[in-house]
Amino acid sequence: MTVVEMLPGGGWYTEILAPALRGKGRLYAAHNGPNAGAYQRRSLGAFLVKLGTAPEIYDEVVVTTFGPPDELAVAPPGSADLVVTFRNVHNWFGSGEDAARLGFKAMYDALKPGGILGVTDHRWPDPATEDASTGYISEARTIEVAESVGFQFVASSDINRNPKDTHDHPRGVWTLPPTLRLGDQDREKYLAIGESDRFTLKFVKPDTATAD
Repeated sequence: MTVVEMLPGGGWYTEILAPALRGKGRLYAAHNGPNAGAYQRRSLGAFLVKLGTAPEIYDEVVVTTFGPPDELAVAPPGSADLVVTFRNVHNWFGSGEDAARLGFKAMYDALKPGGILGVTDHRWPDPATEDASTGYISEARTIEVAESVGFQFVASSDINRNPKDTHDHPRGVWTLPPTLRLGDQDREKYLAIGESDRFTLKFVKPDTATAD
């Protein structure tokens, strides 16, 4: 398979994907560009160091750039069997719905007709009251924007649902582990909740679609 991982950050999922695809597929890691902001540059730099220090795992990973609105070619058009993005969509919505749409369009263009998109993010329960700055985004709004660029919604999974998460924390989703942004304040309370309530969605690029 040809797989695109969107904005892999420090490469937690890359550690799983790269060895699975090495020698029998291709992994594109669509990371921040070198001319992005300071945080994004640090993230890219750490990721490249990670790839360089373990060539026996990462030597076949192809690093591309995702930086809307201009850097959207995350893989050759129509080349990917699968695109995955983990907890990135809320950041796109934080920059506005147009930015989110560009993210989904980049993923759509990279996929072959019939290709699959997997999305996981922090779930906000009510699309009418969501605030992406909290780190949460609604499942319904995510589906709506994905469908607006041509994706077909296939299914959702509760595998990452956490009913203990009340979604109303003082520092947003980062109040919870693993970040624990309040430090020792109410630490045991937030450890008891655990990591955030998350949705997991599957989309398909229709077989009749053609890559731009």
